[in-house]
Amino acid sequence: MDEFSFINAIKPKAYNQPTLIKGIGDDAAVFRSTSDVVTTVDTFVEDIHFSLETMEPFHIGYRVLAANISDLAAMGAKPAFYLVSMCIPKKWNQEALEGIYQGMNELASMYQMDLIGGDTVSSDRLMISITAMGYVSKERARYRSHARPGDIIFATGTLGDSRAGLEILLHQQKCKDKDYYIKRHRLPQPRAAFALGLREIERVALNDISDGISNEANEIAEASGVELIIIEEKIPVSQTFHQFSEKQQYEWKLSGGEDFELLGTVSKQEWARVQEIAYQENTPIKQIGYVRESDEPRVLIQSQEEVKQLTKSGYTHLK
Repeated sequence: MDEFSFINAIKPKAYNQPTLIKGIGDDAAVFRSTSDVVTTVDTFVEDIHFSLETMEPFHIGYRVLAANISDLAAMGAKPAFYLVSMCIPKKWNQEALEGIYQGMNELASMYQMDLIGGDTVSSDRLMISITAMGYVSKERARYRSHARPGDIIFATGTLGDSRAGLEILLHQQKCKDKDYYIKRHRLPQPRAAFALGLREIERVALNDISDGISNEANEIAEASGVELIIIEEKIPVSQTFHQFSEKQQYEWKLSGGEDFELLGTVSKQEWARVQEIAYQENTPIKQIGYVRESDEPRVLIQSQEEVKQLTKSGYTHLK
């Protein structure tokens, strides 16, 4: 396998985005837009962020692109383009690498995203870096700093599923709905359509749940200078999630991460509209708390027994 034959093997036969002027084939891609452009990048390292022990190459590709699409969703952007750079060890053959791209292409096709470039180099460990771009109407990007006292806090989908799926794969754990939890880990569904549906709402704070809700909630609190109160019993979980131990349930729904759901805040006046949009986009959504003014930006978690501060406890890079 050489670089040029590999590029030809993964090069798209056609493109979806009308704003694309030049795709793969020159030193750089060219696109034109009258909207604001949102850009995000994520890097994934073998045996840290993914492993062949729990995934096929297809799942790896699908999942790494899902992480970027979820970031775009959290900004309220419509996914459009992505670039892929890979550091490739000799043990990975062309068939396996093409499997990774097939996984990306499967998900990208759902959003009419175009692969417009990238790079490949040799390495002693597989590393995948994806840069994704999307469009958002002017002045409609969603920021973590948009939360205000009196807002409702909401979450989409169910939390802790991906971590449950990982544990099932690692330990061959027998449980109810085993295939469901494994699918939630391997093939997550970013909430891009729901986020796009919010475009007419003037103010929404969003954060994608990639590192655990405890991390994401604290990021909103710090960026907005407010206090978030999350009611533990209202955090959405799957119907059979109670089969796991109480410790696992608590840790996984708060710190498990990689569910790629959305955590958000919106005014009480707009909450009914958000619920309507979620229904239209077939997105489960639930109110899980509220925002209030505070001299100290922080997150409190309230249960039937106590109220305590919720510190960052999900995955933290460089730690």
